[in-house]
Amino acid sequence: MNQRPLWGSIVLYLFAALVVVVSVYPFLYTITTSLKTGTELFSTSLFPSAPTLQNYITLFKGKQPFGTQLGNSILVATVTVTISMLMAITGAYALGRINFKGKSTLLLAILAVSMFPQVAVLSGMFELMQALGLYNRSIGLVLPYTVFTLPFTVWMLTTFMRGLPKELEEAAIMDGCGPLRIIFQVFMPLLAPALVSTGLLAFIGAWNEFLFALTFMTDDFQRTVPVGISMISGATAYEIPWGSIMAASVIVTVPLVLLVLVFQKKIVSGLTAGAVKG
Repeated sequence: MNQRPLWGSIVLYLFAALVVVVSVYPFLYTITTSLKTGTELFSTSLFPSAPTLQNYITLFKGKQPFGTQLGNSILVATVTVTISMLMAITGAYALGRINFKGKSTLLLAILAVSMFPQVAVLSGMFELMQALGLYNRSIGLVLPYTVFTLPFTVWMLTTFMRGLPKELEEAAIMDGCGPLRIIFQVFMPLLAPALVSTGLLAFIGAWNEFLFALTFMTDDFQRTVPVGISMISGATAYEIPWGSIMAASVIVTVPLVLLVLVFQKKIVSGLTAGAVKG
């Protein structure tokens, strides 16, 4: 009688271990390869015999301004998330708590916008960037990034906003609170898990974005990290600097991993909020 649960547990743990190996192995391979140089890059051994940080040193001391590009990515992603979340929480309050004609149609329109492929608006966005004087300026990427991030954040936060108790809002109104005080002083603490999970997904999207950054930035000092990695070149046109590319990939991935580890409890709470009603 106990064999089935035992075998079931063994299969479950084996499947979980397989998922972990498949998920972690590429990152482990990237880390170990970034510590190799020369012919050892093409060896079959996973771990380097003589680990070195030479690839990381070359990355920051090479002809390409990788450090500047890393700073550009941090700035653009942070500003994009900040603007998107501030606009999204107010929009989500209106869509989630206020009844008005055409609300469902507006929500569907927001969802439809989020499904638009980037290439469909590339030419129009290019003209807009040039007209506003934002072309070839890294901070200008905040505009197209926000355009594509905002529909997603509004849709996500609207779902969470609907689940908040009406009694809290009514009590705040009785105390003389206006809409902004209700949003930022009453609802904001309750929405913390949702804000963290939504903000992190928006940050990852802005951090990894490639097409707009490639199209709108031509100066190496204005480019972001994803484009910078694609531009890493070897000593000759026939050399692919795998060590430097792997080192750059590790540097780009680590901040995201750290963010997930720091906010993992709030992320889980945000993603499971509303799953159980009671």
